[in-house]
Amino acid sequence: MFETKGKPAGQPVRVVEDLLSEEIRDEVMSDSNPSQGILYIVSTPIGNREDMTLRALRVLKEADLVAAEDTRNTGLLLKHYQIQKPLTSYFEGNESKKKEFLLAKLKEGLRIALVSDAGTPGISDPGFRLIQLAIQHGIPVIPVPGPSAVITALSVSGLPTDAFLFEGFLPHKLKKRRELLQRLEEIRETLIFYESPHRISGALKDILEILGDREMALTRELTKVYEEVFRGKVSEIQRQIGDRKLKGEMTLVISGRTRRNLIDKAPQ
Repeated sequence: MFETKGKPAGQPVRVVEDLLSEEIRDEVMSDSNPSQGILYIVSTPIGNREDMTLRALRVLKEADLVAAEDTRNTGLLLKHYQIQKPLTSYFEGNESKKKEFLLAKLKEGLRIALVSDAGTPGISDPGFRLIQLAIQHGIPVIPVPGPSAVITALSVSGLPTDAFLFEGFLPHKLKKRRELLQRLEEIRETLIFYESPHRISGALKDILEILGDREMALTRELTKVYEEVFRGKVSEIQRQIGDRKLKGEMTLVISGRTRRNLIDKAPQ
């Protein structure tokens, strides 16, 4: 899943000590407090390993435990950077029981790094439940910012970025998807959704019918070898895609309502 442009896939990377001077290392370690547990929200690459930050590497190296949405993928990432840490799973489906386990460990004074499968934890995943629980119990929650598919897609979309509404994954069921789009029809802010490749055809059809032929960008495989960004009106993107069998998680960035949208939707 993790691909690096221009570097052999299995080539390990020297650990953080080789990258940081003593002076810088002392400075970036200032957010650590060994007397209490800390929950770190650690962003990881959405595709290209070169997007991993030095601070994320340092936090993962110093953590007592890494809570991962997918321990297999995170294990490969840690191995790539020569980091050996205990891993425990935390994902949609086991979060109800696991968050209590992790809270107990935090109360014992452990430093826990929460990571998602890719990107920033808590965005369209159950990470926010653990974060809420930690806050309620007075556990420090520290962000370690980095890649996010939402912001990455928005930044290259060419659409307004001053105000936007992120709705996560479009509903799987047709009726609920159409109801959501109908509720958003009057929103003026840029709209952002996640979608899977096997539902994209139906999603674009509903977007065109309900929101109109708006300007949009469809991105897939961002930061990876085969990344693509389709830009244009919804109907134009439908034609660009055609019968292609696209792969990889997609992010849709759609223009908010404008006068032009109303004209495009008016009966001819």
